[in-house]
Amino acid sequence: MHRHMTKHPLLWSLVTAFLLLILALAAWHANLSTSLPASAIPAAYAPDVKNGKVMYDAGGCISCHRGIGPDMDKPAGGRKLKVPGDVLFPPNITPDRQTGIGAWTQIAFLNALKRGLSPDNNHYIPAFPYTSYAWMKTKDILDLFAYLKTLPPVRNRVEKKPFRLGRFALAFWKWLALPGREFRPVPGKSAQWNRGAYLVLGPGHCAECHTPRNGLMLLNRARWLAGGPHPVEKGKVPSLRNLIGRKRYKDADDIFNALKYGEALGYEDISSGGMGEVQENLSRLPNADLKAIAVYLASLK
Repeated sequence: MHRHMTKHPLLWSLVTAFLLLILALAAWHANLSTSLPASAIPAAYAPDVKNGKVMYDAGGCISCHRGIGPDMDKPAGGRKLKVPGDVLFPPNITPDRQTGIGAWTQIAFLNALKRGLSPDNNHYIPAFPYTSYAWMKTKDILDLFAYLKTLPPVRNRVEKKPFRLGRFALAFWKWLALPGREFRPVPGKSAQWNRGAYLVLGPGHCAECHTPRNGLMLLNRARWLAGGPHPVEKGKVPSLRNLIGRKRYKDADDIFNALKYGEALGYEDISSGGMGEVQENLSRLPNADLKAIAVYLASLK
């Protein structure tokens, strides 16, 4: 075998490169399958439930995790959610200890949103938009967890559905998709603009639908928020860029009114393609946050 290889150096190089690639992929898989340590929780952290409610509404958690029947106003899970080529049933995220997240720890919740890892260290399906939540500040994630803990527990066991993509392949995809750090304010931009950018990029996860994807289902950052095919239904998700130049809205105040009041003030377009629930969730945000989102969106050319 060795003699044969020495006579064919190109073949030997290809085999070596392949083995190195396998080792590298194994290392990436091991790294992405490793949970954040408990030390990732700031020692001086104190829960802010009010801020957690802001994160809950910005993320539209109820839209995916909404319960069924009498629990429709609670994130008890179980409602059918269509995703590309499949149907899922989002889990119960009320603080029920048996069927929800009542037994979860802070670090387990942080790993779910930052790493896309379950408490038993399995990879979550990316229909759970952790690739956006990973941009969030650790404190905001922990505040969201604190808020969820204040909700009434609902006993509703939602069966898990196996993901078709293998664990190893999903780990590799996550290596490509997950950001390497939290959101950092952009120098030269106002605090209001940066707040809006943060809410859109992280908790709001707007890019998950409003940014087209490439062949690997990764967000095409060259066309950030430029719209694209609807991930589930027919038609397209509209672009959020150049909203003023395209005369969709007059100015940032007009965008604010659309987000705040929706159809109640005649902004019917904002309710199409599933945006009705999104607008309803966003309308609950503090006015200062909605104005920040509007300022950020108005700035996109």
